[in-house]
Amino acid sequence: MSAASIAAEVEGVGGQPVSAQTIRRTLHQIGLHGCRPRRKPLLKMMHKKARKQFAEDKQTKDMDYWNHVLWSDETKINLFGSDGVKRVWRQPGEEYKDKCVLPTVKHGGGSVMVWGCMSAAGTGELQFIEGTMNANMYCDILKQSMIPSLRRLGRRAVFQHDNDPKHTSKTTTALLKKLRVKVMDWPSMSPDLNPIEHLWGILKRKLEECKVSNIHQLRDVVMEEWKRTPVATCEALVNSMPKRVKAVLENDGGHTKY
Repeated sequence: MSAASIAAEVEGVGGQPVSAQTIRRTLHQIGLHGCRPRRKPLLKMMHKKARKQFAEDKQTKDMDYWNHVLWSDETKINLFGSDGVKRVWRQPGEEYKDKCVLPTVKHGGGSVMVWGCMSAAGTGELQFIEGTMNANMYCDILKQSMIPSLRRLGRRAVFQHDNDPKHTSKTTTALLKKLRVKVMDWPSMSPDLNPIEHLWGILKRKLEECKVSNIHQLRDVVMEEWKRTPVATCEALVNSMPKRVKAVLENDGGHTKY
């Protein structure tokens, strides 16, 4: 509720007029401040239960286990900036200077969809997705890009992907079984448990510093920056897994800061 809405409700209950400013000042005095709400997936009770079960199962795993996991995901990369809210520091009268505006182009300028994987040993294969991906296309990606990356982790490697319908289809499941891939059971609505989500964020921030004007250039820069990702970055993200698991347990399966 906004301060004005609270003021109106208080006045309706108590009969005494109160200003929105008074409401804000009172809330500030008890440590409450207006903030943008964090954007997180909607967690139903079944999701929280599955997340808690996952965390309980994984809480005793050591780093040797996590170091043998191949993490994977798909993401969209826009040609001109991100879909999120941005802020700039500026002085009065600077709102229309080039450095203080966010460039936009008609129809958004286009984007690319990519599938990628990573482990504590560094980034794995990255593949661009042409058109709308279905289960057959996903299976091709698994054979061409996932398997080579997984094999580099040795016989104890575990593959992670989320519960997207393409990932859990009969076609995909049969292929993974045929290839004898050990797949991690994954709780739905849990991007905070997948370190590659943060790697996407790092990649996209780097791309914002690059000057690209078309999709072809974007594809080249995406691949170049992906390959240049330091192993230490991937290692640090995977090293956070015990803390992520602990956070899920502490929040009873609920949202975490990750």
